[in-house]
Amino acid sequence: MQLGVYSFGDRHRDPITGDQVSVADKLAQTLERIKLADELGLGFYGLGEHHLADYSISNPGTVLAAAASLTSRITLSSAVTVLSTEDPVRVYQQFTTLDQLSRGRAELLAGRGSFTESFPLFGASLEDYDELFEEKLALLLKLDREDPITWSGKFREPLADARVLPRPYGSRLRISVGTGGNPESSIRAGLLGLPVVYAVIGGEPERFAPLVDLYRRAGEAGEQEPERLNVTMSAIGLIARRSQDAKDAFYPYWLETMKYGSRARGWPVPSRAEYDSWTRDAQSIFAGSPEEVAERLISVGRLVNADRYAMQMDWSGVPHELVMDAIELLGTEVMPLVHKELGQSTVE
Repeated sequence: MQLGVYSFGDRHRDPITGDQVSVADKLAQTLERIKLADELGLGFYGLGEHHLADYSISNPGTVLAAAASLTSRITLSSAVTVLSTEDPVRVYQQFTTLDQLSRGRAELLAGRGSFTESFPLFGASLEDYDELFEEKLALLLKLDREDPITWSGKFREPLADARVLPRPYGSRLRISVGTGGNPESSIRAGLLGLPVVYAVIGGEPERFAPLVDLYRRAGEAGEQEPERLNVTMSAIGLIARRSQDAKDAFYPYWLETMKYGSRARGWPVPSRAEYDSWTRDAQSIFAGSPEEVAERLISVGRLVNADRYAMQMDWSGVPHELVMDAIELLGTEVMPLVHKELGQSTVE
């Protein structure tokens, strides 16, 4: 099982110091983290798209292109690209350009996103939420498979014998689909033979096992080759040499995200006792020692037969030095334990 990291470039005001990292500094920190992950042999680094003041990355492709010049092995991915409000032609060009720059290391992770701020920003209607994604995903896949392309749809002008350049570095661009747990998304990805990424931001990850099974059964029904049905799981948390240090350090930043969710979506703000129960043995929040986190990655990875597991460790702007230490431990201590038990898969 391959290990990696993903991030939204969080730059929330620090709940302890009150400071807020500038966009320029956060982008520099992000590149430093990706470079370290590459040097350690981690397999994947994903950057999410947001259009809000507390996040530094609105265009993952641009930041990933900068990272391509600093790295040599690691897969560089969006996490996610909000395809519903993108022009598939333009976003395909961005990521095939990244694929050429990185000599085949680009991944376009398409999804609907967890926020909706991009809809009014780019003139899209939330009433078309499902239809937009369906049409744009279909066009994106057709762009990857046909050159030249002829196409027509509802939400953009038609294409007539058009060449969309550059083409990928290899025969195809790696395009995957992200989901927060919608069964229809698992079925769609399986039928299409697309890699799927499960965004696990709360609750025990074992609850995603039926969705992974649904994805693989849909792939079989769609007569997809089993090796194309790649599964990436994700987790939030932090790694420190001492388990309690990781749990204590992550708590105030995790709490800030919970407070934001409470204001935006009406969630009840969890108590510290609830947090402690969720971090015990890294059951729901993977905050702990390298051994503790490795054990959870192994148990869940084995349960769902995951090809890749990605950690998000900078929620609400966890300080850079703590994130760098956590990435170091992920690569030097967690990864050998995971590979010893599950092997080192290659995600195609």
